[in-house]
Amino acid sequence: MVTSSSDQRTILVVDDEPHIVQFTAMNLEVEGFRVATANAGQEALEILDRENGIDLVVLDVMMPGLDGFETLSRIREQSSVPVIFVTVRGDESDRVAGLDLGADDYLTKPFSPRELVSRIRALFRRIEATEPPPLQEVVVDEWLTIDFDRSLVLADGKEMRLRPTEYRLLYQLVNNAGQLLSHDTLLERVWGPEYRGEHQYVRTYVTYLRQKLERDPRSPEYIVSERGLGYRFKEL
Repeated sequence: MVTSSSDQRTILVVDDEPHIVQFTAMNLEVEGFRVATANAGQEALEILDRENGIDLVVLDVMMPGLDGFETLSRIREQSSVPVIFVTVRGDESDRVAGLDLGADDYLTKPFSPRELVSRIRALFRRIEATEPPPLQEVVVDEWLTIDFDRSLVLADGKEMRLRPTEYRLLYQLVNNAGQLLSHDTLLERVWGPEYRGEHQYVRTYVTYLRQKLERDPRSPEYIVSERGLGYRFKEL
């Protein structure tokens, strides 16, 4: 079901508890969003397949039948739509599993409507933000070339598809090559100030980048970690 408002953005809320769906939808509509709702994972997939204008998905983990993990996995087979994972569990393993499957953010129940809206707006800002990079094409070596002007990354001659957050993280690392950037510095520049302290985001997305850019992700040469401090890109 889709309800209208003056805002062009549409949020799909997926949860098997109708009162949570209704409450969440009501608060999002008050903030000016259009809202689509689903009470099951399969229903959410059908809406995404049918509706072209879904801008973001708020997805509950604990659902009967197709749970949030499987639903997210299937979403990522067909779409790069931003997804905020919602779980009643605070286990780090759940959060990491969600991010590994391609979630862009997560919230732990119970959460306030204000917190959800803040995360949604931050995610949209992150996706849309553009910075005129001082670097254009960067030939790191014979293996890795990064063209910031064309948003193109080549590793071993193959084009690597980066999601917006991965690209923004890479931009910060390369633009400060040779310098140690702390977890909180990267969080503030890439995710926004409200994410300070959420170091798991940085660790997870660095892992994504290493898998796409490094010759051997287990022995990285481009994105090097300083245990407990942060990361640095190799000096150019």
